[in-house]
Amino acid sequence: MKLQPNEIFIEYEKGVQHKSSLGRHGLFEQNKINERFFIGDQWHGAKCGNDRPLVRYNVIKRIGDYKMSQILNSPIAVNFSVEGVPRLNESEPITALPSGKISDMEVNSLNDAFGKYFDVTAERLDFESIQEKLLRNAYITGSGVLYTYWNPNLKTGLFADDKKTSEIKGDISCEVLDIDDIYFGDEYIEDIQSQPYIIISSNVPLSDALKEARINGANIEALRNIENSATDGKVLTLTKLFKEYKNDGSHTIKGVKVCENAIIKPEFDTYLRLYPLSLFKWERKNNSPYGESEITYLIPNQIAINRMITANVWSAMTTGMPIMLVNGDTVTQKITNEPGQIIKVYGSNEDVTGAVKYLTPPVFSQEYESSIKALVENTLTQSGANEVALGDHRADNNSALRTMREASLMPLIITKNRFYAFVEDTARIWADFWITKYEKRALKINEAASSRYMPFDARRYKDLIFTAKVEVSAGALYGDGERLETLLNLFEKGVVDKKQLIERLPDGVITDKKQLLNEIITRGDADEGL
Repeated sequence: MKLQPNEIFIEYEKGVQHKSSLGRHGLFEQNKINERFFIGDQWHGAKCGNDRPLVRYNVIKRIGDYKMSQILNSPIAVNFSVEGVPRLNESEPITALPSGKISDMEVNSLNDAFGKYFDVTAERLDFESIQEKLLRNAYITGSGVLYTYWNPNLKTGLFADDKKTSEIKGDISCEVLDIDDIYFGDEYIEDIQSQPYIIISSNVPLSDALKEARINGANIEALRNIENSATDGKVLTLTKLFKEYKNDGSHTIKGVKVCENAIIKPEFDTYLRLYPLSLFKWERKNNSPYGESEITYLIPNQIAINRMITANVWSAMTTGMPIMLVNGDTVTQKITNEPGQIIKVYGSNEDVTGAVKYLTPPVFSQEYESSIKALVENTLTQSGANEVALGDHRADNNSALRTMREASLMPLIITKNRFYAFVEDTARIWADFWITKYEKRALKINEAASSRYMPFDARRYKDLIFTAKVEVSAGALYGDGERLETLLNLFEKGVVDKKQLIERLPDGVITDKKQLLNEIITRGDADEGL
């Protein structure tokens, strides 16, 4: 049955109504409020005038920056495996396109290659920046969404023939989407892969919408309908992804792209088995695909802190200097209150004595300042960003500090595990693309200081079910100085040699690390002492 634009727009409007009903302000407005408080626009709409300074002590951003940095500072690696195939201790690299039955050794070799190719793809896509942007979205709105799509025009530098006349084009690309633009078919299912359909909304320039429609064979009437849907030179487009099941129970992900009055891209088959969206929720909500942001519940504390500090500063400004009281009958000249001003007074000694007096300002309550400090500290502590975590606490020794830091990071473990689950979901989606889109092409594999290309025929492995598991390095708790000290101790004890020492030095300790390694290998003295 052919999907009609008006039917998809009805589903979209239903999703808009559901989002608008979430929480006190609705999801769209709450996300805007959270964004303003995170960046520091915390007096928006307060109508406090311009007669006094409006102080901001942004605890929300400090908490968010700390937590995001702690989630991202753990080096991770992705290990792939295939359901139904045991993981072997050893595997031989694939050097030629295999044929015949798929062996366990071949599958294990492919798993190892996929793990290294994930790193290559992550480097090409700048996955670190993607994770940073996604985490920021998740902290502010509660949900971070990564959309992986196929870019058919992307150049790979590979060729299908030895003469290099048939260029291979196309590879995956990624885009971080706002949760405001994602609409789920069932608003009460948490698992994104269990959704009946997913709609992605986007406002695109009219010229881009018309160009895409022409490429996909739209007629004149459809192009006119697209133009009629434009507002301010832009068109609201909806891309609907849905599952189509086959007789054997398997399914494929299909899609269609429409505007309100016309089809921009007719129904198409992605050949994927997974929705190409991976979701990270900062805080889970039961029976909801949307996450929850802690900013929503930090805002009252932030407002109280700002108001109290502003009152404190304003009091100091108005009462910090003694107030001059002048007898206008005796002093007739203009008072500028400038330091060293000479005031002429005519009359008796009594007149001089009573001409100018200073009023002692009231003493500001110390309990008020203590209340401000206590509110700030309690807000940070209850959010898991105490003075130990933020580096404001001094310990007697490194061991004690490390122990306290580890204890302070414990509350973040659950959030970090959700983030690692997001990375695993992304890895499975990428593997789905490699299996369904690559056909025959070589996979780039980086090994130490060199790289190689492994022959790969995706059609051979299209029936395999790949899973992914994130492996987290435990070295994130230690600073560069501590790691360097440990490495030097291991070298002095003969546990590591020159080459192993230099390979593991923290970034920035020495320049031209790669050249130095090559020189050591050339001399052949990697096992000798310094």
